[in-house]
Amino acid sequence: MVRRSAAIVAFAVTSALVATAGPSQQRSPIRGAEPLAAAIALPTRVDANRARDKYRHPQETLTFFGVNPKDTVVEIWPGGGWYTEILAPYLRSGGGQLLLATLDGQAGGVAKLQAAHPTIYGDLQTFNFPAFDAGAKGVPDGTADVVVTFRNVHNWRMGYQREGKPDYSADAFKQMHAMLRKGGVLGVVDHRLPEDASDERERTSGYVKVSTVKRLAEQAGFRLAGSSEINANPKDSADWPKGVWTLPPALTLKEQDREKYLAIGESDRMTLKFVKP
Repeated sequence: MVRRSAAIVAFAVTSALVATAGPSQQRSPIRGAEPLAAAIALPTRVDANRARDKYRHPQETLTFFGVNPKDTVVEIWPGGGWYTEILAPYLRSGGGQLLLATLDGQAGGVAKLQAAHPTIYGDLQTFNFPAFDAGAKGVPDGTADVVVTFRNVHNWRMGYQREGKPDYSADAFKQMHAMLRKGGVLGVVDHRLPEDASDERERTSGYVKVSTVKRLAEQAGFRLAGSSEINANPKDSADWPKGVWTLPPALTLKEQDREKYLAIGESDRMTLKFVKP
């Protein structure tokens, strides 16, 4: 009886979420063309973001993760909204929806997108992630068809140690597991540290080992469903003086060896797909 009541409450919360956030309430900017390609080609995308398509491969990456325009997708820590620009109109085209899970529930750079193009991005809901506080508004359990996180695991591993915060990567994976429905997909892209490198470099370099990500995911209850070299870059040796931020787009060393690092390009990245059984 208790189990049935809990299920009813969970269904009610999820149904309310879908009802209030459904992008089908607003008109999709995509007409006619293949929807993912059309979303990537939208003129509303920032030019600087579009220039990075050759490194981030959005068409291939989202296709590999199996993101469908009818899905409910949670984007973890969208930052300035590079993938949000694509995901929001893509999902709107099929009646799906995009939910944003952000640090302390703040929209950050996405707020600029919402102000510039409210008909596309204005109705995006924002949730806390990680949601450690009892009163935090986290993504309800069992809500998402797909969760995607781009270049964030290394941040959780580093744990903002300069501010005295511990590694919270294990808890992050547990929360992502909880927000997915059974059979749901977790897509992970991150800077790849060679397996023979010291584990301590995960604390400082911005790179993380594939084996670490697999371990964290499996401990949270995920099963590896596939890996891809879509976002690989063999020119990246992952041993730069300022870590991954030596390379573009950060170019932390500024003019020092700038052409060298531009020629290398953005980091070598793992692309992993996990499933919640």
